[in-house]
Amino acid sequence: MTLRIECDFLVIGTGIAGLTFARSVAGRGRVILMSKRGVDVSATQNAQGGVASVTGGEDSFEAHVSDTLAAGCGLCRREAVEMCVHDGPARINELRELGARFTTHKGRPDELDLGREGGHSARRIVHAEDATGREMIRALLESVRQLPDVEIWENHIAVDLIVPSDDDDRVCKGAYVMDTATGETHTILAPVTVLATGGAGKVYLYTSNPDVATGDGIAMGYRVGARVANMEFFQFHPTILYHPEAKGMLISEALRGEGGVLRDLGGRAFMASYHEAKELAPRDVVARAIDTEMKASGEDHVHLDVSHLDSAFVRERFPNIHSGCLKYGIDITVQPIPVVPAAHYTCGGLVTDLDGRTSVPGLFAVGETACTGLHGANRLASNSLLECLVFAHRAGIAAVDAPRPDYDDVSDWEVGDAVPSDESVVVSQDWDEVRRYMWNYVGIVRSDRRLMRALRRQDLMEEEITEYYWKYFVTSDLLELRNIATVASLIIHSALLRKESRGLHYNSDYPSEDPAFAKDTVLSRFEGDMAPVGGRRVKLFGAGG
Repeated sequence: MTLRIECDFLVIGTGIAGLTFARSVAGRGRVILMSKRGVDVSATQNAQGGVASVTGGEDSFEAHVSDTLAAGCGLCRREAVEMCVHDGPARINELRELGARFTTHKGRPDELDLGREGGHSARRIVHAEDATGREMIRALLESVRQLPDVEIWENHIAVDLIVPSDDDDRVCKGAYVMDTATGETHTILAPVTVLATGGAGKVYLYTSNPDVATGDGIAMGYRVGARVANMEFFQFHPTILYHPEAKGMLISEALRGEGGVLRDLGGRAFMASYHEAKELAPRDVVARAIDTEMKASGEDHVHLDVSHLDSAFVRERFPNIHSGCLKYGIDITVQPIPVVPAAHYTCGGLVTDLDGRTSVPGLFAVGETACTGLHGANRLASNSLLECLVFAHRAGIAAVDAPRPDYDDVSDWEVGDAVPSDESVVVSQDWDEVRRYMWNYVGIVRSDRRLMRALRRQDLMEEEITEYYWKYFVTSDLLELRNIATVASLIIHSALLRKESRGLHYNSDYPSEDPAFAKDTVLSRFEGDMAPVGGRRVKLFGAGG
């Protein structure tokens, strides 16, 4: 039986951003918190290193702001950076009050043990051993489950946002949501819809992200006219465990922060040839260095070596990484870890203000789904969890004042002439093809020729997916394929527009930064001027900045 339900806040996504938003509006109305898998399945669960925040006496807000701006390569929004950095400590304290068990110094339980990662000038990484995201989710989820006005809907996937076509103001009024157990699509109406769906790592063949990271929020927001920015800046984590049986196991940057050394398979430490900070260089530098070494040697991985560190320290500081590698026969205290770069973080996303509002009234975006201006062209390590906490909290405060729209123009979901599919192999084939040409042509190092090859394949893919979408009943696999194809298109078009190399975007045809491109790449489906890209014209909104 299909449902038509009204609530006050519809939150799509149950990672740290979605949970934080739900807590911040609790008591102000009915909240539906929706997860397309289990509530505990999110990228936050995989976050090992920690959350960056100024809590130590030898650190300063100014230093954290400076480090973030430097990593962002001229594209950070200073106002967003300063606000986020200054609000960070309050959000950390709030989590501790909720019972989050962050690692403290031995014998000094009130003093946080702070780690250091690439791009940071001081120790400021608050962590819970090497499973920080999991501990943060645990504390937040326990709190949210005690809130009487918050309903958690697991195994429900958003089909599309509700923005009636005859609504000149393009107000978001909720979402069509499919129950993956029954296949029924419900109409959920809300004056505030929050996209907290995480990133889009599954658009690439190799990724550290969980299977749910298919860019759903970015794709749905773009389809209803929300502005999207900086999708060309996709961060590749330098070190994912390379093993045939491992699936996206992250090897935290914190290992390099504690003295880990990157070596080629012959044992040569190579990072000094690429950056004065060596292993503590920003992630884009490290990822490109590893990619260059692999292509030069023909090897399919490099080594991260911590075997020279005290073995007891390694086991205590990184218990989960140590035990995880042991499952694959690798004792990191005595042997190097085989690693390879993989798609890790979407620095672009739906453009928001400082309170999480997108360009579509009634629609908010928080966490990795959003482009807040914090990250610019390259995210500073461990700023992502900070962004989730700060911006989701602010979005909750702003959302309680959202006007309540009229729902008379909202129709329920209609199946139309769609029929059950007998060609599901098409979905799996297209899924694999998108991820392969994105990896091969739109990866760590790009060129105009590679991007055009990807664009030609993307055109055919979108035509095939659109035909399939309207002909057959929707399934979760089809919805995710449709979304990663939309995200792939946004990445390709954005990359073709940027005729330079900056931050995470490296084009071998334009290997240097160009001051003319010190601005955001902002695309919009329904507004802005038309810009030539690859023989066609796409909507380009404003100049960004």
